[in-house]
Amino acid sequence: MKSLFAIVLFFVITALRPAEKPSIKFIENSWPTALAKAKAEHKYIFVDAYATWCGPCKLLKSTTFADPEAAAFFNANFVNVSIDMEKGEGPKLAERWQVEAYPTLIIFDPEGKPVLGTAGFMKAKELIRFGKQALARK
Repeated sequence: MKSLFAIVLFFVITALRPAEKPSIKFIENSWPTALAKAKAEHKYIFVDAYATWCGPCKLLKSTTFADPEAAAFFNANFVNVSIDMEKGEGPKLAERWQVEAYPTLIIFDPEGKPVLGTAGFMKAKELIRFGKQALARK
């Protein structure tokens, strides 16, 4: 009887747990990790270069990156990395990549060479179009 109750309780808790919302899965603040993964998987790298104080960066994260269609496309086709350009390795990368505005979105090939970049907020459909443009340059 106790085991039956435990099993029923398990299924009730599992059913009531909120489902994970789809979003672009980012490696956080590690260009070397993203580069190594991209080389191993033969994928392009999608970089979200942001600053914590940036309003459009926050909006991008809560809307565009959480869009199911954008999440499916970027998770399937890219190694995604989100880098705070004001902390850790961020300032050196910002200088190397000439990041002057936030958010800056850059796509690199698996060797770390820039393919396509843009600055500013984008809606999900625009972001997917941006990703497809980069992949077309393969």
